[in-house]
Amino acid sequence: MQKLFILACAALVMAGCAKQKDPTMDRSDFVAITDVVPDAILEIRYYSTYNFVGERIDGYEAPIALMTREAADSLRAVSDDLRRHGGYRLKIWDAYRPQRAVNHFIRWAENLQDTAMKRIFYPMVDKSLLFEQNYILARSGHSRGSTVDLTLIDEATGKELDMGSPFDWFGNESHPDYCGNPDNLEYSEQEGGLTSVQFYNRLVLRTAMLRHGFLPIDSEWWHFTLANEPYPDTYFDFPITQTEEQ
Repeated sequence: MQKLFILACAALVMAGCAKQKDPTMDRSDFVAITDVVPDAILEIRYYSTYNFVGERIDGYEAPIALMTREAADSLRAVSDDLRRHGGYRLKIWDAYRPQRAVNHFIRWAENLQDTAMKRIFYPMVDKSLLFEQNYILARSGHSRGSTVDLTLIDEATGKELDMGSPFDWFGNESHPDYCGNPDNLEYSEQEGGLTSVQFYNRLVLRTAMLRHGFLPIDSEWWHFTLANEPYPDTYFDFPITQTEEQ
């Protein structure tokens, strides 16, 4: 009888632990993008030191890109479309981003003395204004698992399409409506602004992403989120690691 009582108590304890499992650490619905989109090219900037912080970002423990299965499947449709009709491949800079990485960005932004990468990524922006101007936020759509930062590679040349501004550039030049209206495909020439080719290249990416269920934002031409994202209210925090399944 005593043995049965002990086993019952143990079962209750285990059940209680199961109920308390942190949902932000559950990676069961995430996949490596290259498992679903094998044609994708990866350049995971936050795994490297070549980013606006200047060091590897917390949570990036492997140079892979993860997304929810739903988002990855939609990205596969984008990839197939662009390869078939344009001869382009997707190049991924970032996808799922752990909350701990966002927290790393916040700590960096609060340290106004650290401007090592200013010349490359934010030469025209005072670092003290990064929060005020929404370049750094406490929450990121990337942490919900269905957002991706990407560009296009021309298969014929092996080179990135010229988009007119680099990834993670802090400035108006990164806005999709810079030198035109992407909604009606109207280019507006400005002195020192984008060329018509650069504006068109952005539209190639944007149009394909919209066609397959992704939504853009108004500040970054490279950033897209699945419209029907499966976890709109969950900000995941598990680290990006290489697993046996990958």
